[in-house]
Amino acid sequence: MRVGRGKADLRPLTIERRVLDHAEGSALVSLGRTRVLCAATVEEKLPSHLLGKQQGWITAEYAMLPRATQERTQRERKNGVAGRTQEIQRLIGRSLRASADLRLLPGRTITLDCDVLQADGGTRVTAIIGSYVALFDALNGLLNRGAIDEWPLLHRIGAISVGVVDGEMFLDLDYIEDSRAAVDLNMVATAKGDVIEVQGTAEQGPVSRQVLDDLLDLGILGVLEIIERVDAVLR
Repeated sequence: MRVGRGKADLRPLTIERRVLDHAEGSALVSLGRTRVLCAATVEEKLPSHLLGKQQGWITAEYAMLPRATQERTQRERKNGVAGRTQEIQRLIGRSLRASADLRLLPGRTITLDCDVLQADGGTRVTAIIGSYVALFDALNGLLNRGAIDEWPLLHRIGAISVGVVDGEMFLDLDYIEDSRAAVDLNMVATAKGDVIEVQGTAEQGPVSRQVLDDLLDLGILGVLEIIERVDAVLR
Protein backbone atom coordinates (compact mmCIF):
# COMPACT_ATOMS: atom_id res chain seq x y z
CA MET A 1 0.00 0.00 0.00
CA ARG A 2 2.12 2.92 1.24
CA VAL A 3 5.53 2.60 -0.40
CA GLY A 4 8.64 4.00 1.26
CA ARG A 5 6.75 5.73 4.06
CA GLY A 6 5.54 4.45 7.41
CA LYS A 7 1.98 4.91 8.62
CA ALA A 8 3.02 7.82 10.88
CA ASP A 9 5.43 9.43 8.39
CA LEU A 10 4.84 12.73 6.63
CA ARG A 11 5.42 13.18 2.94
CA PRO A 12 8.39 15.35 1.94
CA LEU A 13 7.68 19.01 2.73
CA THR A 14 9.42 21.79 0.81
CA ILE A 15 8.81 25.52 1.27
CA GLU A 16 10.06 28.29 -1.01
CA ARG A 17 9.65 31.79 0.41
CA ARG A 18 9.19 35.09 -1.41
CA VAL A 19 8.49 33.54 -4.79
CA LEU A 20 6.37 36.47 -6.00
CA ASP A 21 7.88 39.91 -6.57
CA HIS A 22 4.81 42.01 -5.81
CA ALA A 23 3.09 40.23 -2.90
CA GLU A 24 3.93 41.35 0.64
CA GLY A 25 4.52 37.69 1.47
CA SER A 26 4.45 34.51 -0.61
CA ALA A 27 5.30 30.83 -0.43
CA LEU A 28 5.28 27.84 -2.74
CA VAL A 29 4.69 24.74 -0.64
CA SER A 30 4.91 21.11 -1.72
CA LEU A 31 3.62 18.32 0.52
CA GLY A 32 4.38 15.19 -1.41
CA ARG A 33 2.97 15.78 -4.89
CA THR A 34 0.52 18.44 -3.70
CA ARG A 35 1.73 21.96 -4.55
CA VAL A 36 0.08 25.20 -3.44
CA LEU A 37 1.10 28.80 -4.13
CA CYS A 38 0.13 31.26 -1.38
CA ALA A 39 0.33 35.05 -1.55
CA ALA A 40 -0.33 37.64 1.17
CA THR A 41 -1.75 41.06 0.29
CA VAL A 42 -1.85 43.88 2.86
CA GLU A 43 -4.49 46.57 2.37
CA GLU A 44 -5.21 49.66 4.46
CA LYS A 45 -8.92 48.97 4.78
CA LEU A 46 -11.39 46.82 6.68
CA PRO A 47 -14.51 44.88 5.66
CA SER A 48 -17.72 46.78 6.32
CA HIS A 49 -18.69 44.75 9.40
CA LEU A 50 -15.48 45.90 11.16
CA LEU A 51 -15.59 49.61 10.30
CA GLY A 52 -14.94 51.71 13.38
CA LYS A 53 -13.40 48.86 15.33
CA GLN A 54 -9.79 49.01 16.50
CA GLN A 55 -8.59 45.80 14.95
CA GLY A 56 -7.46 44.24 11.71
CA TRP A 57 -8.69 41.29 9.67
CA ILE A 58 -7.16 38.21 8.06
CA THR A 59 -9.05 36.36 5.37
CA ALA A 60 -8.35 33.87 2.60
CA GLU A 61 -9.38 32.80 -0.87
CA TYR A 62 -8.73 29.33 -2.28
CA ALA A 63 -8.85 27.99 -5.81
CA MET A 64 -7.79 24.89 -7.67
CA LEU A 65 -6.31 25.39 -11.11
CA PRO A 66 -8.11 23.50 -13.90
CA ARG A 67 -5.32 20.93 -14.38
CA ALA A 68 -4.38 20.53 -10.74
CA THR A 69 -6.21 17.19 -10.97
CA GLN A 70 -6.17 14.27 -13.39
CA GLU A 71 -9.12 15.66 -15.32
CA ARG A 72 -9.74 19.32 -16.06
CA THR A 73 -12.06 21.10 -13.64
CA GLN A 74 -13.99 24.23 -14.56
CA ARG A 75 -12.76 27.52 -13.15
CA GLU A 76 -14.99 28.87 -10.43
CA ARG A 77 -16.39 32.33 -11.04
CA LYS A 78 -16.79 34.91 -8.29
CA ASN A 79 -20.53 34.37 -8.01
CA GLY A 80 -20.37 30.62 -8.45
CA VAL A 81 -17.89 29.44 -5.84
CA ALA A 82 -18.59 25.84 -4.84
CA GLY A 83 -19.49 24.92 -1.29
CA ARG A 84 -16.25 22.96 -0.84
CA THR A 85 -14.20 25.99 -1.89
CA GLN A 86 -16.07 28.28 0.51
CA GLU A 87 -15.56 25.79 3.33
CA ILE A 88 -11.81 25.56 2.69
CA GLN A 89 -11.17 29.29 2.39
CA ARG A 90 -13.13 29.92 5.58
CA LEU A 91 -11.06 27.25 7.32
CA ILE A 92 -7.83 28.92 6.19
CA GLY A 93 -9.05 32.34 7.34
CA ARG A 94 -10.20 31.08 10.74
CA SER A 95 -6.94 29.23 11.29
CA LEU A 96 -4.79 32.29 10.57
CA ARG A 97 -6.97 34.61 12.63
CA ALA A 98 -6.57 32.21 15.55
CA SER A 99 -2.80 32.61 15.28
CA ALA A 100 -2.76 36.42 15.55
CA ASP A 101 -3.76 39.31 17.78
CA LEU A 102 -5.91 41.28 15.37
CA ARG A 103 -5.84 44.32 17.67
CA LEU A 104 -2.22 44.86 16.64
CA LEU A 105 -3.26 45.27 12.97
CA PRO A 106 -5.74 48.16 13.25
CA GLY A 107 -7.31 49.28 10.00
CA ARG A 108 -5.64 46.57 7.90
CA THR A 109 -6.85 43.55 6.00
CA ILE A 110 -4.45 40.78 5.01
CA THR A 111 -5.77 38.47 2.31
CA LEU A 112 -4.14 35.11 1.65
CA ASP A 113 -4.70 33.84 -1.89
CA CYS A 114 -4.11 30.09 -2.15
CA ASP A 115 -3.93 28.49 -5.58
CA VAL A 116 -3.55 24.73 -5.88
CA LEU A 117 -1.14 23.99 -8.73
CA GLN A 118 -1.26 20.21 -8.27
CA ALA A 119 -3.51 18.13 -6.02
CA ASP A 120 -2.66 14.78 -4.48
CA GLY A 121 -4.51 14.98 -1.17
CA GLY A 122 -4.14 17.46 1.65
CA THR A 123 -4.63 20.63 -0.38
CA ARG A 124 -6.30 22.52 2.47
CA VAL A 125 -3.63 21.66 5.03
CA THR A 126 -0.89 22.56 2.52
CA ALA A 127 -2.66 25.88 1.91
CA ILE A 128 -2.68 26.60 5.65
CA ILE A 129 1.05 25.84 5.91
CA GLY A 130 1.82 28.12 2.95
CA SER A 131 -0.51 30.86 4.18
CA TYR A 132 1.19 30.91 7.57
CA VAL A 133 4.60 31.38 5.93
CA ALA A 134 3.28 34.11 3.60
CA LEU A 135 1.55 35.84 6.51
CA PHE A 136 4.74 35.64 8.60
CA ASP A 137 6.76 37.42 5.90
CA ALA A 138 4.04 40.03 5.32
CA LEU A 139 3.90 40.84 9.04
CA ASN A 140 7.69 40.95 9.20
CA GLY A 141 7.66 43.56 6.45
CA LEU A 142 5.11 45.68 8.33
CA LEU A 143 7.18 45.49 11.50
CA ASN A 144 10.47 46.30 9.78
CA ARG A 145 9.15 49.47 8.17
CA GLY A 146 7.45 50.63 11.37
CA ALA A 147 3.87 50.18 10.14
CA ILE A 148 3.09 48.12 13.27
CA ASP A 149 4.66 48.42 16.71
CA GLU A 150 4.42 44.85 18.02
CA TRP A 151 4.71 41.35 16.59
CA PRO A 152 1.10 40.18 16.11
CA LEU A 153 1.51 36.41 15.89
CA LEU A 154 0.49 34.69 19.11
CA HIS A 155 0.84 31.08 18.00
CA ARG A 156 2.88 29.02 15.59
CA ILE A 157 0.39 26.83 13.80
CA GLY A 158 0.38 23.83 11.49
CA ALA A 159 -2.08 21.51 9.81
CA ILE A 160 -2.20 17.88 8.69
CA SER A 161 -4.61 15.14 7.62
CA VAL A 162 -5.04 11.79 9.33
CA GLY A 163 -7.35 8.87 8.69
CA VAL A 164 -8.26 5.20 8.87
CA VAL A 165 -7.59 3.19 5.72
CA ASP A 166 -8.17 -0.58 5.59
CA GLY A 167 -8.51 -0.65 9.36
CA GLU A 168 -5.20 1.10 10.05
CA MET A 169 -4.38 4.68 11.01
CA PHE A 170 -2.32 6.80 8.63
CA LEU A 171 -0.86 10.28 8.86
CA ASP A 172 -0.83 12.71 5.92
CA LEU A 173 -3.12 11.01 3.41
CA ASP A 174 -2.45 11.27 -0.29
CA TYR A 175 -5.34 11.23 -2.77
CA ILE A 176 -5.58 7.45 -3.12
CA GLU A 177 -5.53 6.94 0.65
CA ASP A 178 -8.05 9.72 1.22
CA SER A 179 -10.42 8.28 -1.38
CA ARG A 180 -10.37 4.90 0.41
CA ALA A 181 -10.48 6.19 3.98
CA ALA A 182 -13.20 4.98 6.33
CA VAL A 183 -12.50 8.01 8.52
CA ASP A 184 -10.53 11.13 7.63
CA LEU A 185 -9.73 14.26 9.61
CA ASN A 186 -8.06 17.55 8.80
CA MET A 187 -6.50 19.18 11.85
CA VAL A 188 -5.12 22.61 12.67
CA ALA A 189 -3.25 23.09 15.95
CA THR A 190 -0.62 25.20 17.70
CA ALA A 191 2.94 24.41 18.70
CA LYS A 192 1.60 23.73 22.22
CA GLY A 193 -0.66 21.01 20.85
CA ASP A 194 -3.82 23.07 21.36
CA VAL A 195 -6.43 22.36 18.69
CA ILE A 196 -7.73 25.22 16.55
CA GLU A 197 -10.00 23.20 14.29
CA VAL A 198 -10.85 19.62 13.37
CA GLN A 199 -12.84 18.71 10.26
CA GLY A 200 -13.75 15.06 10.09
CA THR A 201 -16.03 12.54 8.44
CA ALA A 202 -16.82 8.89 9.06
CA GLU A 203 -17.31 7.72 5.49
CA GLN A 204 -18.26 4.11 6.19
CA GLY A 205 -20.30 4.22 9.39
CA PRO A 206 -19.92 5.55 12.93
CA VAL A 207 -16.50 5.67 14.56
CA SER A 208 -15.73 4.94 18.20
CA ARG A 209 -14.53 7.57 20.63
CA GLN A 210 -11.30 5.59 21.11
CA VAL A 211 -10.51 5.66 17.39
CA LEU A 212 -11.24 9.39 17.27
CA ASP A 213 -8.97 10.05 20.25
CA ASP A 214 -6.18 7.99 18.69
CA LEU A 215 -6.53 9.88 15.41
CA LEU A 216 -6.32 13.20 17.24
CA ASP A 217 -3.18 12.07 19.07
CA LEU A 218 -1.56 11.00 15.80
CA GLY A 219 -2.62 14.22 14.12
CA ILE A 220 -1.11 16.38 16.87
CA LEU A 221 2.22 14.59 16.43
CA GLY A 222 2.04 15.35 12.72
CA VAL A 223 1.22 19.02 13.29
CA LEU A 224 4.14 19.40 15.70
CA GLU A 225 6.49 17.94 13.11
CA ILE A 226 5.09 20.29 10.45
CA ILE A 227 5.65 23.28 12.75
CA GLU A 228 9.20 22.17 13.46
CA ARG A 229 9.94 21.99 9.72
CA VAL A 230 8.33 25.38 9.10
CA ASP A 231 10.33 26.91 11.96
CA ALA A 232 13.53 25.66 10.35
CA VAL A 233 12.61 27.51 7.15
CA LEU A 234 11.56 30.71 8.91
CA ARG A 235 14.74 30.82 10.97
